[in-house]
Amino acid sequence: MISVEAAASVDDDLCAAVAALVPQLSSTSLPPTRALLERMVADPATTLFVARDGDRVVGMLTLAVFQVPTGLRAWIEDVVVDEAARGTGVAIDLVQAALDLSSALGARTVDLTSRPHREAANRLYARMGFEARQTNVYRRALED
Repeated sequence: MISVEAAASVDDDLCAAVAALVPQLSSTSLPPTRALLERMVADPATTLFVARDGDRVVGMLTLAVFQVPTGLRAWIEDVVVDEAARGTGVAIDLVQAALDLSSALGARTVDLTSRPHREAANRLYARMGFEARQTNVYRRALED
């Protein structure tokens, strides 16, 4: 049975789980340090959802909810399910938890991005009611 919860604290197990999941999401990003995870969990604008199969973390999702002049925005980032648990509904449970919290906080919409080659993820988001938007996404690297 899969359970999804918002991380309320950071321990060694959560650090290890995130360190194992991040490489499955991005080949160019390093897992966050414990200090960064603690900062994320303590930040009221950020919720780190974790999916557990018993005691084992099998997925995670980050939800950012923030106020801008045009309304309360909700944004989903870094959705990843462990390879061994893919196709079992874990991602649906994670996304639904983010949608539920976003709604409870008063956001009218929830945004996310997904690369085109992530075909299964794109099908999942469409099944869950997300619609592709015609917009440009820009990124500018900042110097360290």
